[in-house]
Amino acid sequence: MVERFDVAVVGLGGLGSAAAWELARRGHSVVGLERFGLGHSRGASHDTSRILRHSYHTPAYVRLTQEAYADWARLEAESGQALVTRTGGLDLFPADPAIPSIDYTAAMDEVGIGYDALDADQVTARWPALRVPPGTLGLHQEAGSIVPAGRTVGVLHDQARRLGADLRADSPVLGLEDLGDRIRLTTATGALEVSGVVVTADAWVNDVVGHLGLHVPVEVTLEQVTYYAVADPAALADLPLWIWMDDPSYYGFPPYDPFGGPAGTIKAAQDCGGPTVAPDDRTSEPDPAMEALLTDHLRRMLPAVGRPLSSVRCQYTLTPDRDFVLAPVPGHERVVVGLGAAHAFKFVPTFGRVLADLVTTGETTSDVSAFGLDRPALTQPDYAPHWLV
Repeated sequence: MVERFDVAVVGLGGLGSAAAWELARRGHSVVGLERFGLGHSRGASHDTSRILRHSYHTPAYVRLTQEAYADWARLEAESGQALVTRTGGLDLFPADPAIPSIDYTAAMDEVGIGYDALDADQVTARWPALRVPPGTLGLHQEAGSIVPAGRTVGVLHDQARRLGADLRADSPVLGLEDLGDRIRLTTATGALEVSGVVVTADAWVNDVVGHLGLHVPVEVTLEQVTYYAVADPAALADLPLWIWMDDPSYYGFPPYDPFGGPAGTIKAAQDCGGPTVAPDDRTSEPDPAMEALLTDHLRRMLPAVGRPLSSVRCQYTLTPDRDFVLAPVPGHERVVVGLGAAHAFKFVPTFGRVLADLVTTGETTSDVSAFGLDRPALTQPDYAPHWLV
């Protein structure tokens, strides 16, 4: 027996779950296939929190953040769940930073996003808990917000199922064949035939699209976030989200609870600081050296922070240019790939909408022209990777 659906979504982390919800809400029959358990912690969509912000290094990304805020509001309205917590966001550029501040100010200026440019003294005066060195430029945006990671994935699963989507755990794709008028997928429990496929398998993307002869050059790194005690939560109560825009780059959150209760810890991490790993053969044990490096930075920048309490591992799946993939497979346009390059959770409902557009009509109103599979970063073997954004 061959089961038939309109669309299959392969990979049910944040991006795939949003695509399944968006397709189901449009009336399509949807099967979602997850190789592990639903809501698992082996990928990049678990744990408590992610950053939602307008600040980005190109006007195209900034415009896409405007859509993201609108799409999060739509998800909140349709699910009845409050998901966006506004805290303000602060990008901190030291003197001579590895990440140019002009890219951010120029991009936000072109799109018309307002921000406050603050020197080091103004940063400390506004947020007394922060200590930054002389010469630091702070870019503050009021709309900076936190969105809950694991909780959002659960909300998307609930909404997709409510609308009729069939979401299946422990269902890796073992085969993918383009039959011209339909796509056949092989799983351990049998065959499926669909009109279109959305591949949001992240670190396992090539296990799926490899059946069509495509290889996407991605590098998987094992990252780590750490939770710290806060002896005096009131001292950090007005702390914004913050990103240290240098090499190494760090980021952190104010006290936050994804379910709206009291929050007595803060979370921080280094961006792109972990080792390259094979996704099926990596540890979940914390790395004391990574924790110590992060703690040293926090001791200088946030002296009110207490001792580290726990560390959690997560994966980054990085394209060489750290840009997204939102595009059909060349020669197999019924198969659409979504890759977030380790900075896409803020765009989760937007990815869902765009991927649903592309797999059903081949077009979308969002500008995703820079995110094709035929760009130099993905086709030139000698392309030099760069991940700081």
